[in-house]
Amino acid sequence: MEETLRQLPQKAKDTHNENKKFFAKLKKKPPKNLDLVMQDLHDAEFEKTDCLTCANCCKTTGPLFTDKDVARIAKHFRMKPQVFIETYLRVDEDNDYVLQSVPCTFLGADNYCSIYDVRPKACREFPHTDRKKFQQISHLTLKNVAICPAAFNIVEDMKKRIKL
Repeated sequence: MEETLRQLPQKAKDTHNENKKFFAKLKKKPPKNLDLVMQDLHDAEFEKTDCLTCANCCKTTGPLFTDKDVARIAKHFRMKPQVFIETYLRVDEDNDYVLQSVPCTFLGADNYCSIYDVRPKACREFPHTDRKKFQQISHLTLKNVAICPAAFNIVEDMKKRIKL
């Protein structure tokens, strides 16, 4: 996995222009069965991918925390939401709550998440490759292929499966 993660940014960079063109075409004319295809590709990839061997998303990026996330996680810690925010979060340039620093405070040395059952929605849904109306989040997917080996593989398989 270390070698895969070391090579991933360059592989993502090498395929960036091709992916950008592909997603631009996809946005203009998404296939009727796109959501179904993406769900199949996502499921197939995650049958062979163990996120616990990687956790690169938790090590290199931080999720957005919605108000619901803050309330749920604060309750888990038996804290007031404002205290949770002051302790763990900051407001970014888009006015969203994000972690004060990465790697994620809640990530253990064993790559397990200490708040897994109450983790933010963004974490639950990452890498967002099984999301409905997938073509609408292509900008996010372009970023995620440089972070997540599974997302990279899904996009490569997607380009082979969907002919535009």
